[in-house]
Amino acid sequence: MAEKSWSLGRALRGMFVKPTIDETTWDDLETALITADFGPDITERIVEELREKVERYRTTDPRDLQRMLKETLEEHFAKFDTTLRLTERPAVVLVVGVNGVGKTTTIGKFAKFLQRYGRSVVVGAADTFRAAAVDQLATWAERGGATIVRPQQEGQDPASVAFQTIDYAKQHGTEIVLVDTAGRLHTKGGLMDELTKIRRVIEKQAPISEVLLVLDATTGQNGVMQAEAFLQHAGVTGLVITKLDGSAKGGFVLAVQERTGIPVKLLGQGEGIGDLTGFTPHVFAAALVD
Repeated sequence: MAEKSWSLGRALRGMFVKPTIDETTWDDLETALITADFGPDITERIVEELREKVERYRTTDPRDLQRMLKETLEEHFAKFDTTLRLTERPAVVLVVGVNGVGKTTTIGKFAKFLQRYGRSVVVGAADTFRAAAVDQLATWAERGGATIVRPQQEGQDPASVAFQTIDYAKQHGTEIVLVDTAGRLHTKGGLMDELTKIRRVIEKQAPISEVLLVLDATTGQNGVMQAEAFLQHAGVTGLVITKLDGSAKGGFVLAVQERTGIPVKLLGQGEGIGDLTGFTPHVFAAALVD
């Protein structure tokens, strides 16, 4: 996890080299967690848990606190099942999210991620609202090594593009189908009706394995509020956090899981085609704290 000008790891390192745990340690820890976007409620809960552990084990060694913090964060992250469920053939993944969160680039990166595991991928350009969206998706799909199914004419019904994409996968034995969807929230009702129709059409051909909601870490809680309509109506099964460059916003991962009750399944931590990873609580907690 690349560090920027401020990172949680760097802030914590200064704390854990002190000779003993004192009140300033707790104040500094609270400040660091809030700055890292854990939010006040989760920060308070984590600090309380750590105070109890420090008291229970009667330690004054900051290195013990560092280890306890890592374990505590991992426990919180691990409450959610982060497994991607892609066992069906074809495994159909619906990708949703508001415009501007990095949905198109995420699809290209996800295709590359799946290819690294030897999976064949086809991408369906079912965001037919903007012609530019289809061209942009085609560029990223190509970079990710995936085939793309485009609309056959401008303004084609998104559900019919999704249908053609599943059909392509079945005919060619493609293992994974990624379906892009519109992200505009011009009318929430209209958008959700469109998604419902896409789901209905897909499910006549194949079960939907995952509905992944893409969220931008830099927008924090505002991003979650923007995505409420998707969370309520789109049957979201997993979250993809983008623009998580460095650990400055690392706490957002836990904050958004706790707020939505939906697991984070993928993390985008850079601009490159290979900069999407699965979410592993143990690895992520260590990257935040060390």
